[in-house]
Amino acid sequence: MGTVFKKIYTLQLPEGAELFSKDGMRFARWKPEGKRIRSARVIVGKDGLLRIRVRATTYTAKYHDGSGQVIEKPTGCRDEDAARAVLAELERRAQLVKAGVLTPKEDAIADKSAISLADHIEDYLNSLKAKGASKSHQEDRSRYLRKIRVECGFNRLCDLDRNSFERWLFKQVEGGMSARTLNAYRAAAVAFANWCVKANLLVSNPFEGLLKANEKADRRRIRRALTEEELAKLIEAARKRPLLEAFKINRGDRKGQVGVKVRPETERKLKLLGWERALIYKTLFLTGLRRSELASITVGNLELDEPHPHAVLEAAFEKNREGSTIPLRHDLVEDLRQWLGNKLLLRREKAQKHGEPIPARLPANTPVFDVPEGLVKIFDRDLGAAGIPKRDERGRTVDVHSLRHSFGTHLSKGGVPLRTAQAAMRHSDPKLSANVYTDPQLLDIAGALNVLPKLPIGAQEGRALEATRTTGAPEILDSFLAPNLAPTPGISGQNLSIPDNLAVSQQPLSADEPNTSKFHSCQEEDTAGKSCQQNEKSGRSQSRSGDLLLVRQAL
Repeated sequence: MGTVFKKIYTLQLPEGAELFSKDGMRFARWKPEGKRIRSARVIVGKDGLLRIRVRATTYTAKYHDGSGQVIEKPTGCRDEDAARAVLAELERRAQLVKAGVLTPKEDAIADKSAISLADHIEDYLNSLKAKGASKSHQEDRSRYLRKIRVECGFNRLCDLDRNSFERWLFKQVEGGMSARTLNAYRAAAVAFANWCVKANLLVSNPFEGLLKANEKADRRRIRRALTEEELAKLIEAARKRPLLEAFKINRGDRKGQVGVKVRPETERKLKLLGWERALIYKTLFLTGLRRSELASITVGNLELDEPHPHAVLEAAFEKNREGSTIPLRHDLVEDLRQWLGNKLLLRREKAQKHGEPIPARLPANTPVFDVPEGLVKIFDRDLGAAGIPKRDERGRTVDVHSLRHSFGTHLSKGGVPLRTAQAAMRHSDPKLSANVYTDPQLLDIAGALNVLPKLPIGAQEGRALEATRTTGAPEILDSFLAPNLAPTPGISGQNLSIPDNLAVSQQPLSADEPNTSKFHSCQEEDTAGKSCQQNEKSGRSQSRSGDLLLVRQAL
């Protein structure tokens, strides 16, 4: 039979506590900030220091679990009757485990069901952080799960219900949510429930088997790749736009006209800003890096003096968390050298102005580019300055990530093998490189047909047929269309048939040497007789067999 009691534990002697004796025992009296005066008995701890004995304010239940072991479990109840009710429930579950109705795992899960779902979500997010998940991934999962918890009314783990979640998803579809966003919420819920199962918080995943939405049937954003001409316009517009906008008047009747005077130091700063922005776009296109990946590249990650120049992308900043070596083309290497040289010059000027030591080189942790957080909006303004529409007539859009699509498309357009393009784009599946990141509109499909082998159908044979039609021998042409399968008249006992296996070495017809030459020569000889007639019929039979062979080959 179990029992409930208030546990006694020891604490360090509060700072500033007053010691006094009563009935031969020592006590301490102290006043916590903002609370009433408290007192407790003082004892000497194992470490020889004075400590106070404190009785818990809530009851603890003590009972035998299903395996017969003595368990102490806090009830969280200040009232003894409520604590005994909790004890009765614990003992009932212990009997169910002992009888085999509940498993020990299910019994352990029941203890954690009272914890709020918000606390479990916080623990899940901490596990993502410990695993090294990206900051954006953590923020997305946090936003999705908190919205699901609030709008679905999930307050405890036991509240997680597939039907309720599916009803909520259906409401989001009616509200216009895209299939891709819908799948993001689904993935967050499924991943969280899987984590709960592994942490022994749930017996099974309540969202298991929840189908994905069809993103192909509901694609809200279809990216397209930029042409070579558009890329050149974009880079040029990005380089010039910061300074051009500084020259424009922003208000009044002359709004939008050039007329503002800019100080030389401001002009220099804006030119550098435009140069950096143009170089960011060029680097994104020539490397296939994502925006966040490019932002993580530092001076120490660049190997520009190697025989094969490259940038080192650390695993912590790559999408697949593996780390990669990004090859750099030689013209981009020269641009980066010039850019870093100017960056070092600016740092030296700043150090000299403030009386600081002048650096000999850029620190290794210096970012190569100051990639702005609002690059998406900046990119859209650069598109407008370059005269490139954000959305084409087919509804396809252009954004910063389109530069990566352009990278894959132009690799394919240039004849790079798919396996090489897959490695360059760091894809685990070649289908991504071939289907998602390759824009077929920019591929020279018509020109690709020129690599197919030439297959002449024989113009000489066509001329032969035309010649025979004009020389009064229509029976030769007729043999192509209606082969003579009946016995030849005048020859008793002769059977003609189409052989099963025709020889493939038949000579083609020609205008100069027709297969009916024997027939014509027999007509010119008055003394040929019956032998000539047989030769004539034999020649016709051979000619028809050869014609049938040509027809079969043509078919």
